[in-house]
Amino acid sequence: MESQGTVVHGALDEAELARLGLRADQVIDFSSNINPFGPPAAVLAALRELDPAPYPDRSCLRLRQHLAQRHRCGIDAVLVGNGANELIHLAARALGVAGATALIVAPTYGEYAHACRLAGMQVVEARSAAAAPFQPDILALCAAIERLRPRLLWLCSPNNPTGVHLANETIIELAGACAQHGGWLILDRAYLSLLRDYTGHDPLDDQTPANLIRIYSLTKSYAVAGLRIGYLVADPAPVSVIARFQPAWSVSSAAQAAALAMLADTAFLPATLPQWWAASDDLAAGLRRLGLTVWRSHMPFLLVQCGDAARARRQLLARGCVVRDCESFGLPAWARVAPRRPADNARLLAAWGEDIHS
Repeated sequence: MESQGTVVHGALDEAELARLGLRADQVIDFSSNINPFGPPAAVLAALRELDPAPYPDRSCLRLRQHLAQRHRCGIDAVLVGNGANELIHLAARALGVAGATALIVAPTYGEYAHACRLAGMQVVEARSAAAAPFQPDILALCAAIERLRPRLLWLCSPNNPTGVHLANETIIELAGACAQHGGWLILDRAYLSLLRDYTGHDPLDDQTPANLIRIYSLTKSYAVAGLRIGYLVADPAPVSVIARFQPAWSVSSAAQAAALAMLADTAFLPATLPQWWAASDDLAAGLRRLGLTVWRSHMPFLLVQCGDAARARRQLLARGCVVRDCESFGLPAWARVAPRRPADNARLLAAWGEDIHS
């Protein structure tokens, strides 16, 4: 799992490629959960028209107005950040207390633990087992909340890397359990818009507990991870506290312009999500035909059981495909695979078949 000083992530690593004598344009990236059918043309047009000379709007006013309309809340309930990752660290610093407990529903994204340790907190994991399959034990989790009284409970739903998506009623129940002891539930919704039946609306907008902090990403479903743009929604009081820790001009003009273009484009996700899910269905079937065990829940990305996932990653990288081995999640036998377009997926299947038979 993650060490205290580093966090392992997916995506291409230019330094690693250089050591192997590879270039990025020679490798297909299956390690990043990014929509392979983007970015939208409207985003590219907005970037071409951008004047990069002025400072960005420090308040992200126009973007916050649009997001407040989407979530049916006041503008003071929205904070825009330099990607969801910045907001994770800001929330840990602003709401965490040195020496207090941060409880993390694992296996999940490593930055939660890293951010909390940087804030001086004690990190405890409540881990879900593959045999469950990967479903959190809610009764045991509520008991842990009662016993540990965490200052922060971190929950990713839909989860990375398992794809498990908890019911809204369960999330509200966990928030209530935290509230009894003055704790916060920080809910990572970065993958909500990747759901097969995504409607463009988060049902939690209609029933948000006061101690619930929701963090969203705009980069994965629109394929603009390089721009770094995310936001959180919560009651105005914690939003104002978290905002005090954010540096000025944290969100670039390019990120703001791209986000406004994404929100205005109502056709892109309905057009591309079905294609992405169809590619996921075909890839899962192809991997199973190779004799591999594939786990998929509510996300297009897959977990593939392959014995030694770090070895499988090295072998596939040598064949021009990179997957995300899940050792850092505490799942060394599993690799996470994000589907791409059909031709790319066919190349991965061919490479994995060569690896199995070599």
